[in-house]
Amino acid sequence: MTHRTRILTTVAATSAAMLLLAGCGGNGGGGGDAAGEPVQGGTLAFGIPDDMGCIDPQQVSSNDNINMAKQTVASLTAQDPETSEIVPWLAEAWEINDDSTEFTFTLKEGTSFADGTPIDAEAVKANLEAIQGLAEASPLGATYLEDLSEIEVVDPQTVTIRFAEPSAQFLQATSTHALGLLSVDSLDLSLEERCAGDYVGSGPFTLVEYTPESSAEFAGREDYAWAPAYAENQGAPYLATLQFTVIPEASTLTGALQSDQIQSSANISPLDQQVLADAGFSLENRANPGMVYSWVPNHDHPVSGDPAVREAMIHALDRDAFVELLTEDDRPATSLLSDVTPNYTDHSELLSHDSGHAEQVLEDAGWIEGEDGIRERDGERLTFTVDYWQPTTDQLQLMQQQLREVGIDMQLNLITVSEMFSTINDEGNTGQWANLTRADADVLRSSLGDNALYTSHRDNPEADGHMIAQSQITDPEERQVEVDAAVESFLENADVIPVFQLSTTIASTPTTHGVSFDGSSRIEFQSAWTE
Repeated sequence: MTHRTRILTTVAATSAAMLLLAGCGGNGGGGGDAAGEPVQGGTLAFGIPDDMGCIDPQQVSSNDNINMAKQTVASLTAQDPETSEIVPWLAEAWEINDDSTEFTFTLKEGTSFADGTPIDAEAVKANLEAIQGLAEASPLGATYLEDLSEIEVVDPQTVTIRFAEPSAQFLQATSTHALGLLSVDSLDLSLEERCAGDYVGSGPFTLVEYTPESSAEFAGREDYAWAPAYAENQGAPYLATLQFTVIPEASTLTGALQSDQIQSSANISPLDQQVLADAGFSLENRANPGMVYSWVPNHDHPVSGDPAVREAMIHALDRDAFVELLTEDDRPATSLLSDVTPNYTDHSELLSHDSGHAEQVLEDAGWIEGEDGIRERDGERLTFTVDYWQPTTDQLQLMQQQLREVGIDMQLNLITVSEMFSTINDEGNTGQWANLTRADADVLRSSLGDNALYTSHRDNPEADGHMIAQSQITDPEERQVEVDAAVESFLENADVIPVFQLSTTIASTPTTHGVSFDGSSRIEFQSAWTE
């Protein structure tokens, strides 16, 4: 008989101290700690800079869309933001066999989808099989379910999930929005219908109206009563209405917060954050686990994919200088993983700033400095364009300046997130500027593996082997070895150019309280309320 051990924690707990909240400039949790008794009802408007045009939690992969979509679903487990412990949510308990190929979950009684349908083992089975079938349409969830071989409904409240290979990352994956549950009938909808929000979810809010690239409105569920234990509010959401408003311009976003057009946002510029703090607004900060902001070049592109150009980029960047453009809680990249991610190791020796070395690498590859300082080879200028949608213009402009100092001309092109997703793998694409948040080292597979949203056309079987191995090894020390080997191989081959890691800061008006983080620094509104 297979020995199975009840698991209520995760390897991530070893990094709990690094993941503690760091509040500043006001009361923590959006000011809820010193605000008196929460008020039931009311409306909270949350400002975001962009929208990819989809609100299905099983399909979305951009931060702002995740923060919208996740409000509509509950997951089997949750990850405590203070301890990183995996705790019950829809499942009240679970057992995992010794090699992490079999996970048995016991579901809570009394949970339901927003239409009143009970959440049972059949619904869990249908959801996971549907996510697995979405493949590239679910760039996060499908990765978490690689090697899924069988799902057994033991009884209405018990489900066993089996993998063909060990899946060390799966328990943490069950805490993410990407494996959040939709009603069984919703799984039959087209991808377009689900993106438009026509589905029925299992979480604390239901979608009322969604206008892509403009706004989304949600209503709090009066019958919701199964929040994770760490949530301050264990009952129905305090808010009657939760709104998301798309405001692309950074200064306009800050102005909307100052004028109370919106009550909270996680996209306020570092400079404006201090202005708001001085004016009595609350700031709640948390470091982002996962892959740091990086340039992932397209290896098929003649310029950005040139090995010499990639190596030169690694060493042309003075990452310490980026700190001046970030908040006091953000840091330069010292690896592909942020330093609050489980299994992180400092690999800064592979990211040393050495402009002389960068210039020599380019010279040796035939890239000769031209009259204007930009290098050329065989009549071709060393220039390429970076498309980006994130509010990181200042950081990219600094990167542009530092690369120009060694003769690389990196042009910048600001696009919308929906444009990015529609053209991400078009022929001629030079690469992707991206980060990905997840409190597990397996974020590497989601970012760089076979099912990743962006295809970089790299050829690094050594890194791929280590990346797959780490997802299957359950021994913490052995897994660490594989994670380190994968990161080292990616950096030594300059497959990825990491730049800086970041944190998320929620800025809220003085009368807004309880807007908080989950264990992956996603935004939660279960305990939010307004005066």
